[in-house]
Amino acid sequence: MDKEALKQKVIDCLQTIYDPEIPVNIYELGLIYETEILPPLNNVQIVMTLTAPGCPAAQSIPLEVEQKVKEIDGINEVTVEVTWDPPWNRDMMSETARLELGMM
Repeated sequence: MDKEALKQKVIDCLQTIYDPEIPVNIYELGLIYETEILPPLNNVQIVMTLTAPGCPAAQSIPLEVEQKVKEIDGINEVTVEVTWDPPWNRDMMSETARLELGMM
C-alpha cells in the first residue's frame, strides 16, 4: 500500500475516536496536528493536543489513538506525542465539527 493510502487509513481511524465530553471525533475537533507515515517500515508519528491541559481524558485519548492506529494492516510502530503548542482553540475545528455542535 502506498504512503498516501496508508495515511488516509490512519485519518479514517482517527475519525472513529471521540473525546468523551464532546460528541465530535478528535480529527474534526482539530486535535490532530500532524500525521506522518515514516518509510520504509510504515511507522506512524502523530502529534496531537487535547482541548485543555486538565482534560479528564488526557491519558486515555492518546493511548486509544496509539492502540487503534496500531491495528491498521501495514502499520508497524505508532508514536503519539501530545503537545500544547499551539494551544487548541475552537477555530481549529472543522466546519463539520462546528455544524455538529451548533456553532455555525
